Amino acid sequence: MREPATPPPRRSVLKSAVAVGLAGFLPPSLGACTGGGRPESLTVAGGEPGGFYLEFSTLLAAALERHGVARHAMAVATGGSLDNIEELHAGRAAFAVALADAAVQPGAGAEIAAVGKVYENYVHCVVRKDSGVRDISGLAGRRVAVGQPGSGTSLTTPRLLEAAGLGTSADSARPTAGTATVEHLGLNDGIAALKAGTVDALFWSGGVPTAAIAAAQQEVALGLLDLSGLLPELRRRYGGMYDRVLIPDGSYSDVPAVWTVGAPNLLLCRKDLDDGTVERTVQLLVHSAAELIPQSTLGVQFLSAESLINTAGVPLHPAAAKAYRELHG
Repeated sequence: MREPATPPPRRSVLKSAVAVGLAGFLPPSLGACTGGGRPESLTVAGGEPGGFYLEFSTLLAAALERHGVARHAMAVATGGSLDNIEELHAGRAAFAVALADAAVQPGAGAEIAAVGKVYENYVHCVVRKDSGVRDISGLAGRRVAVGQPGSGTSLTTPRLLEAAGLGTSADSARPTAGTATVEHLGLNDGIAALKAGTVDALFWSGGVPTAAIAAAQQEVALGLLDLSGLLPELRRRYGGMYDRVLIPDGSYSDVPAVWTVGAPNLLLCRKDLDDGTVERTVQLLVHSAAELIPQSTLGVQFLSAESLINTAGVPLHPAAAKAYRELHG
């Protein structure tokens, strides 16, 4: 994981319905507590515009306000999972969403705990239909967008390429057999490059459908590669956190159903977040789940007491564990 740094330029605030942006002027984002023992302000680290992380985080921030968990709450746009874990470590966020494989990286968990598993992420390998690429082995000698630095995609994609037996290089001028040329582009820049033909494939890990990909499909014919054959090797190398998941038929216009790799998405918090806030957030996840799922999504959600506790080896915050025990009776 990268060393803590000043907030990245791409980090921007998305205020929920009545948030007034106080968190940026407070000490660590846990903020001052109100007279009722509830935080004045909470920040949720999200993801890239057009992606599921930021949609979910914005809905969560609005719900945290609406249900009185905090007086003010806001979501912030980031590069993704790795950036979000940094936001927690630096005290700039109280909550964050992140892929489980990012959360179990060495050093990632020093100051963080899980609130719950909130949904499944689906790895998309998006290609132009006119590219001739029909499977991941066809990316040898091609240019591939692998996620921007700080994203969970940038961690998962090299694992997928390695599991497929492909080498990677940043030097497109000297292609070698069995090697893909990688470019560190995020969702929106990667889609622009795919439409322009300057990359041949885009990897993205997100919900189904991802709005930015659905919009791009209206402009250029896109396809998705089946990645599920990589699961045995992924599990051999990294354990059982990766799943075989289906992107349903109709998720994207004229794209048939395709099997791919899924990874748990976790809601994380700082370990020093007060117990009351964590308990109230668990209640929100369980009892107000419908408010936290973007209307466009077709992907399987896990906002239930039974599945929220399956956090892929990331320990639950003690107050979250207590709340789930009480919910289970």
